[in-house]
Amino acid sequence: MKFICLTLLIINGITDLRSEQYEVVGPADPVFAVVGEDVILPCSVKPNISVVDMRVEWFRSDLKDSVVHLYEDNEDRNTNQSQSYRGRTKLIHQELQRGNASLKLASVQVSDEGIYKCLIQSKSWSVDATVMVRVEAVAGSPPVITVDGFDDSGGLRLQCESEGWYPEPVLEWLNSEGVSLSSETTDTHRNTDGFSVKHTITIHHSDKIHCRVKLRHHMLDTQIITSSNMFNFWRTSVILISVAVVLSVNAGILITVFVKKNRECDQRLQNQKMIILQEITHLRTHTAGDVILDADTAHPRLIVSRDGKQVRDGKTRLEGVDGKKDRFNDYLGVLGKDGFSSGCFYYEVQVKGQTEWDLGVARESVNRMGLTVVSPMIGYWTVSLRDGECWARKSPHVSLPLSVNPQRVGVFVDYDKGLVSFYDVEAMSLMYSYTNQSFNEKLYPFVSLGYLSNENSTPLMICDDYY
Repeated sequence: MKFICLTLLIINGITDLRSEQYEVVGPADPVFAVVGEDVILPCSVKPNISVVDMRVEWFRSDLKDSVVHLYEDNEDRNTNQSQSYRGRTKLIHQELQRGNASLKLASVQVSDEGIYKCLIQSKSWSVDATVMVRVEAVAGSPPVITVDGFDDSGGLRLQCESEGWYPEPVLEWLNSEGVSLSSETTDTHRNTDGFSVKHTITIHHSDKIHCRVKLRHHMLDTQIITSSNMFNFWRTSVILISVAVVLSVNAGILITVFVKKNRECDQRLQNQKMIILQEITHLRTHTAGDVILDADTAHPRLIVSRDGKQVRDGKTRLEGVDGKKDRFNDYLGVLGKDGFSSGCFYYEVQVKGQTEWDLGVARESVNRMGLTVVSPMIGYWTVSLRDGECWARKSPHVSLPLSVNPQRVGVFVDYDKGLVSFYDVEAMSLMYSYTNQSFNEKLYPFVSLGYLSNENSTPLMICDDYY
């Protein structure tokens, strides 16, 4: 009897010793995932041993009965997998040989945020690791600044608003020196699309004011230039309106209030357009020479004019392609002849009458073969028109809510600051800005008429007639 007890103690000690020899390791910090993209949840055994013949279970410790993925008896067994994870999880089986049980989670959803457990179990030991997943949706709209008139002290009231963020972003005002300005009122709401934020501030002198929305590692920025002329314009308007009110009292208080409100709305709209006009006028000083389209890079269906200022779909593929340069072979694109790798650059394109286009800049080394997915991740910074809607071609795409389709689009790049902005020149409005981008090679103007074919014969035209 003593011998049996001693044997059991020895076996139990060996088992405990073996279980203490191994640990399951996850990330020390939370894993950040973006809605719509894929993410890897790290998990591995240290020291490295094969877990091919072991049981690997991923589950949510913050939810009841939430099986994320189960591997057992050398195969995936997801019969009892939670419905929300069906078809979205994967273990890399060849990595199990090296003790790597990391889980790939595809098409991340907001509901995927939470606490995950990676449990690895052999016949003699069982150890787990915790992985914290934070989800963010960076498809929030660019901040929009509106002018809300003057207060009693003569200060200009500005309002900045942005929506579609998750989790709640930070909105801040900055002056031209980068100093943070205190918001006077803040308003935050959450709905099914995420968080919307709105802040107001009052400015008492001319300056370049930035409204910035930040979410962890992502940021969108809009600026407004409050000139001295604007203050004089508004003050004069306030005086005129006051005089009009006094003179029209006998004609009826209700009529006076109605007229005043309409004048204020018209003045606010005109003021916003004046601000954008000032900004575009300034940006036009950054035109770096003549923008010429490089016909040698154009898709074989495209016809580039002799002066390199226009491009249209010629309906048939040209033969005898010049092998010295790579042409676009599926995407109906063409690059500019000259690139740049520092400073600022601006150009305008007339898109009036064309129903499908992409405009922006591209890296010198971008892949021009096949049906390229145009996005900053592979070197394209663009906005586009498809099916009557404008989009910023990032991942995921951002819809640009414009009242009318643009007739002329301005493209501005500040290479050193990593900024690419697009303007509706005729409507005098900012369409979209890519901020905090990383450029490490030459950028070239990029113009496109869409994929494969474009039945609209209207050309896109590089503009030189800045009016």
